[in-house]
Amino acid sequence: MSLMSPDALEAALRAIGEERYHIHHPFHHLLHGGKLTKAQVQAWALNRYYYQASIPAKDASLLARLPTPDLRREWRRRLVDHDGDGTHPGGVERWLALTDGLGLDRAYVVSLQGLLPATRFAVDAYVRFVREKSLLEAIASSLTEMFSPDIISQRVSGMLRNYDFVTAETLAYFTPRLTQAPQDVAFALSYVKQYADTAEKQEQVLAALRFKCDLLWVQLDALHFAYVAPGLPPPGAFRP
Repeated sequence: MSLMSPDALEAALRAIGEERYHIHHPFHHLLHGGKLTKAQVQAWALNRYYYQASIPAKDASLLARLPTPDLRREWRRRLVDHDGDGTHPGGVERWLALTDGLGLDRAYVVSLQGLLPATRFAVDAYVRFVREKSLLEAIASSLTEMFSPDIISQRVSGMLRNYDFVTAETLAYFTPRLTQAPQDVAFALSYVKQYADTAEKQEQVLAALRFKCDLLWVQLDALHFAYVAPGLPPPGAFRP
């Protein structure tokens, strides 16, 4: 692989999303197309909670390695977005409002007792990746947010249109992400384009984004297998 220009690198990153982002997953189409039962939507929300709740831990480990105050301030904003500031709720609390709205017991959701093993393995692998890989790779792995506005728009409109047990209040998690995610992308993409200055580093950046897309995809694979077809939740997992 030869060294690409920064704009060519961005184009290669976006091509990965076109191919691999989980907006293309069959479970995504079922969820947003109104083809799932309430119990299947509950299973998705319960498992997705672990991903949402682990994002601040992932971001805190990255924050600890940033070398300048400016960079740390930029990344600290992500922690506030997800954990809240003690006065205004963050994304984790808003996700729990979603599981509340779907009729799940909050204590059960937070206990993580009903998680699919694949959900736990995938999310833990992501936290470990960000903690152990280079700073450049860790930041690059966040760039799935380049593609999130489209999936959020489909999710909100599709679920509101197709499920009578979903309300705008239930889906309130997603509204701030429509502005937060582009802000996060602007920083992360600029950083990656500046510091991926060798062919080797560029390949690492592309591999990091592929890895992140893969772990989002495999979570939906597990949900589909356990709750759609063949419908075989493993021992200990949530059973509607």
